[in-house]
Amino acid sequence: MIIPEIVGAYTSVWGEGPLWDKNRLLYVDIETHKIIAFNPVTGEEKIWDVGQRVGTVVAREQGGLVWAGDQGFFFLDEETGISTPIADPEPELADNRFNDGKCDPQGRLWAGTINLKKRQEASLYCLHTDLTVEKKFGPVTNSNGIVWSRDGTTMFYIDTPSKKIRAFDFDRSTSAISNERVIWDTSADSSSPDGMTIDSEDRLWIAFCHGGKVVCFDPKTQAVVQQVDFPCVETTACAFGGPDLRDLYVTTGVKGDLKEAAAGRLFICRPGAQGVPSVAFAG
Repeated sequence: MIIPEIVGAYTSVWGEGPLWDKNRLLYVDIETHKIIAFNPVTGEEKIWDVGQRVGTVVAREQGGLVWAGDQGFFFLDEETGISTPIADPEPELADNRFNDGKCDPQGRLWAGTINLKKRQEASLYCLHTDLTVEKKFGPVTNSNGIVWSRDGTTMFYIDTPSKKIRAFDFDRSTSAISNERVIWDTSADSSSPDGMTIDSEDRLWIAFCHGGKVVCFDPKTQAVVQQVDFPCVETTACAFGGPDLRDLYVTTGVKGDLKEAAAGRLFICRPGAQGVPSVAFAG
């Protein structure tokens, strides 16, 4: 049995979006407006307050970070802590904010929105390297986990309330997606698929909010091959990190009506799989 361990000192209200960047883990605490950079060697936690709810963060090739939140996409200068607006594709939708996202193999940032009133009025967007924003998929209710296969020809995607894991054919050169299909319908599960990462064998590792678990699903065999259980119910997202990309980091959140000592903490475990390097934003 794999026993996850708590790492770091920070407790999130709603941790999300972990991503391994060089020698550190980036993640966000949505409700307290924080971006956290955790160094597992030194234990240092560098924290930036960006002044609004933040759903996702990625590294930028030129240095600094890119994040998305209540008011669209932003650059963040790590030294000054100053955020600079890039674009907001939904200024008229007051009940929407950005949620999870990642960069595709060519360094474009894909991130989607969530409708906080649980209406199907959100969308998945692509921030291109020329800083233009393109709507890619919708309508959805809660755009969440997104990853690409190692060869870059398949994109996997989650709209949480649908409880479906979708796959699309992906054109690396144009960013076009096509041939939408459902590869796993989790409707029989009382919990819901949330954040997601992928390993070196193209297996999907999916955190289930309200489920206290991360599940490994193999699209090739259409089967669940592993499950890791956690001591708090709101497991939100996961990412492989560490020098060998074999440490699975898992973010969690606090469920308001439950008293859980470990809720909101960052966890680590080694489930035997190896991740793939993250891609920085190329714009």
